[in-house]
Amino acid sequence: MKLKNRLFAAFLIIILFPCSMIGTIGSIILANQVTSIEEGYQVETDSWEVLVEPMQILNRMTSGIFSELCQTAESYPEYFLQEETLEKVNGILAQKYSYLAVEKAGEVYYAGDRGHYEKISKSLPEAEQIDYLSYDGSVYIGGEMPFLAKQQKVYFSDGETGSICIITDANGLVERLKGAATFAVFWGILVIIATALILVGWLYLGILRPLNALRRATRQLQEGNLDFSLKDNITEDEIGQLCRDFEEMRLHLKEEIEVRIQYEKELRELISNISHDIKTPLTAIKGYAEGLMDGVADTPEKQERYLRTIYAKANDMSALVDELSFYAKIDTNSMPYHFERVRVKDYFEDCVEENSAELELIQLHLEFLADVSEDTEVLADREQLHRVMSNLIGNAIKYRGEKEQGTIRLSLREEDEFVRVEVADTGQGIAEKDLSNIFDRFYRADASRNSKQGGTGLGLAIAKKIIEEHGGRIEARSSYGEGTSIIFTLKKITATERKEEDGKNISDRR
Repeated sequence: MKLKNRLFAAFLIIILFPCSMIGTIGSIILANQVTSIEEGYQVETDSWEVLVEPMQILNRMTSGIFSELCQTAESYPEYFLQEETLEKVNGILAQKYSYLAVEKAGEVYYAGDRGHYEKISKSLPEAEQIDYLSYDGSVYIGGEMPFLAKQQKVYFSDGETGSICIITDANGLVERLKGAATFAVFWGILVIIATALILVGWLYLGILRPLNALRRATRQLQEGNLDFSLKDNITEDEIGQLCRDFEEMRLHLKEEIEVRIQYEKELRELISNISHDIKTPLTAIKGYAEGLMDGVADTPEKQERYLRTIYAKANDMSALVDELSFYAKIDTNSMPYHFERVRVKDYFEDCVEENSAELELIQLHLEFLADVSEDTEVLADREQLHRVMSNLIGNAIKYRGEKEQGTIRLSLREEDEFVRVEVADTGQGIAEKDLSNIFDRFYRADASRNSKQGGTGLGLAIAKKIIEEHGGRIEARSSYGEGTSIIFTLKKITATERKEEDGKNISDRR
């Protein structure tokens, strides 16, 4: 989940989840309280009334009885004032957490709970102050002993004035409501805490944990440890993308360091090989030069032979330096290429003719097989392609092994959009373990062999670079002791490209 979506979801959870949970728990608590009040006070009510007008419940419990009492007291005062009647009414009220109190001429005539009535009577209005307009009027008195009082002024038959009062204990209902409120607050706080814990855990897993892992990875990187992976922390959000980028950077950096280490290793090997390869001709040059100076070459024939040897060794050193310089250029992509249309069959026929005579002298036969059309063309740099062929034929000569005679076969074949060129020899071959590395720069499969044969190990690396710049690919196949085949491809010029090129040339001439 995206980080902004995660934060938006957290915002909604903070608002909606506690509200929904508190609403649900509050509804359950309120429903239980309504049921308890209905059963305890024997009155029908609803949730809204319990919350908004809880005293109205107490008022409604005794409304009917109070109305009847007032009518009886007004119509039949003698019957009403009988103790038996008052006790009967009070017994009914007792079931509703209430009791009856009657005053006459300012004195307590009857009280269902005299002790309680005496404590609260001072809070009640005098009989002369009671409004005689409604039978349903009531007053709530709070304090340590909260109660609801219904009073009505009456006139007795003897002319005395009095009052009828029904006192309903409100403490039970208030305690119930307080308990319900306390319980609701407790659960509300618990829901908020639970929501906070859930969000903290969710945000920790989605944000803080990957950030901590990223911080540890950064510290490992500072200490030079590039094996610390963040794969387990890669998610689809922004932090996961950051971890993915960091992981890619780590892998790239590790690869660069490994390449650099390998390069330095190859460079040290190259310097060692070059030192040996240069030291050998230098030693020979120095020895033959000293022979000339010391008069060892005392005849014109010896002097000429010494000078020719010095010249040959100097040429070997020059070729070595040229190869190193050339590879430095192509490795930095600073070597210019001059591409032109080349007829494949004609070009490689010239190559065979150029090398055949020299190869015959060392008993190597050069075969040429061309399965291509006469007009098949490729776009190539003649000079660089010639360098590739020189390197491949030179390797075939250098590693012919102990065989007195051998064969080098150059074959051409068309394959879809490419021309396939194969240079195969019958030399000593390459071991399977070395075959995949022979195109690496400075790589030489057999150090002992190369110490004898010489070379920088750059020939095939140069050939690979040139062929790739031509849009082709190069590979090697070999059987140790039987020979090696180097195969590369060159992209053909299609008929459409040929027409476009011809049209462009005509336009340029105009």
